[in-house]
Amino acid sequence: MAPTRITPICLLVYLCFFGVFVKSVLGAKARHFKWEVEYMFGAPDCLEHVVMGINGQFPGPTIKARAGDTVVVHLTNKLHTEGVVIHWHGIRQLGTPWADGTASISQCAINPGETFVYRFKVDKAGTYFYHGHYGMQRSAGLYGLLIVDVEEGKKEAFQYDGEFSLLLSDWWHKGVHDQEVDLSANPMRWIGEPQSLLINGRGQYNCSLAAAHNSKGNGVPGCRFRGNEQCAPNILHVKPNKTYRLRVASTTALASLNLAIGKHKMVMVEADGNYLKPFSVNDFDIYSGETYSVLFRTDQRPTDNYWILVGVRGREPRTPQGLAILHYQSTTASKLPTLPPPQTPLWNDYAHSKSFSNQIRASSGSPKPPVNHDRRIFLLNTQNRIDGYTKWAINNVSLTLPSTPYLGSIKHRLTDAFDQKSPPDTFLNTYDIMRPPPNPNSTYGNGVYMLKFNTTIDVILQNANALNPNVSEIHPWHLHGHDFWVLGYGEGMFSNRDEKKFNLKNPPLKNTVVIFPYGWTALRFVTDNPGVWAFHCHIEPHLHMGMGVVFAEGVHLVGKIPDEALSCGLTGKMLMGKQHN
Repeated sequence: MAPTRITPICLLVYLCFFGVFVKSVLGAKARHFKWEVEYMFGAPDCLEHVVMGINGQFPGPTIKARAGDTVVVHLTNKLHTEGVVIHWHGIRQLGTPWADGTASISQCAINPGETFVYRFKVDKAGTYFYHGHYGMQRSAGLYGLLIVDVEEGKKEAFQYDGEFSLLLSDWWHKGVHDQEVDLSANPMRWIGEPQSLLINGRGQYNCSLAAAHNSKGNGVPGCRFRGNEQCAPNILHVKPNKTYRLRVASTTALASLNLAIGKHKMVMVEADGNYLKPFSVNDFDIYSGETYSVLFRTDQRPTDNYWILVGVRGREPRTPQGLAILHYQSTTASKLPTLPPPQTPLWNDYAHSKSFSNQIRASSGSPKPPVNHDRRIFLLNTQNRIDGYTKWAINNVSLTLPSTPYLGSIKHRLTDAFDQKSPPDTFLNTYDIMRPPPNPNSTYGNGVYMLKFNTTIDVILQNANALNPNVSEIHPWHLHGHDFWVLGYGEGMFSNRDEKKFNLKNPPLKNTVVIFPYGWTALRFVTDNPGVWAFHCHIEPHLHMGMGVVFAEGVHLVGKIPDEALSCGLTGKMLMGKQHN
């Protein structure tokens, strides 16, 4: 019998079918987006101000993908007078460190009128977000959600009937450029507390909405949102006797927050894209840079609606609470809840906060940390002065970023691009963290912690007193390019005896962790992701004032870095030299 002859057309059809088949089996897709970043007018809390938007939207568009997909964002800078980058918060950028979106660390800022293509794989399901990482553009409103579902054909570790997402932020009426000048002034002019808290970009300033819970929905005195959809409270429409997933992400510039749903218990199931051992709460704290998923059951009286409340923690609150409405579809959406909003815990009730943090454990089957560490780095968080200017410092070094991105300069061995001396691994153990520094003077620095590839690193974050007596602030620390195990929290100065308290059995994997006033937080990670990664306080003014460090690992293993990421500083001159040669 003669062999079957495959014609070119048949072959083409076969290959196309095979390609579709492979794609459907693997489930991965490339998801393309074209974005333009520009200033626009908006009224996030009912008062019109300039905000940063993407494609005319504030907050920016939500990206939805599945684990294994490739996200491709063509980002055009339409700001006219300043650069821009976007950091994909929580995405590890495995194999694409230049797409991390950190100006002067992973890439050059995108100049006005230019386009940069971010191409990266979202390798793990979870709740993430993105935000500006140049200057204080996150404070200006450059942020949005990034939701990654499980791969096609797979199921979540928990079941639910529907889901919602809440992006939490804080908002000032003073523009960010003015805020930057305030923070850099001598003496420093503190930016003060935010005027409002936003939920999905909406808040109410100077509004008695919460106090009018018994108004039966017939108009709320003092509220300006009526007829203004830009700042009307978000409404989550639910059906009775169902289970819902609520994804919550905090991109606040300053505020630590607490969230509660009136009369509804919540079960914590995910943190920073990692599954948790479920536990029940009435409310939970969320710090800037953190994301959580909770499950709640709509088991309350179906003829009522209920408040979702967000309040300030860790700072004496001078900002109105943020509010949204849980609407049972068995009643009218315009009906305001008859019960008052739940109460936010006292702002300085740290026992409540620590109790919650210590309940967070990894789900069974989660990766366990290595038993031992290869290197331990102590990072002392202090407030200092440099030539009279107020700064934040780590081990007495206040971070300043170079004009040449670290990733390119280390890859191409440009030793003049930054200080080649490594920052200190520790600080004097005689330092009294309970009192202001006896010598408040600090120094600027842009050195890098060079970490040996494929080793285990412990970081002990140590909090201390600020410049003023009896002041020690909350600091949420975020690590780029990695998840880390949170081994534990403690009071006072860390000592080797505290290692006995480490949780090596089921510590949670996170990318952002809090350090409490006058306390320490221990974390562990493996240097298995070649690149240069920021590690910093996620409070925007604190980072702006120097509260961060830079880690580099396995940079010699990084592939070709796109020229567009290197077109500034010494790497830009290097590229121009190659073109002339």
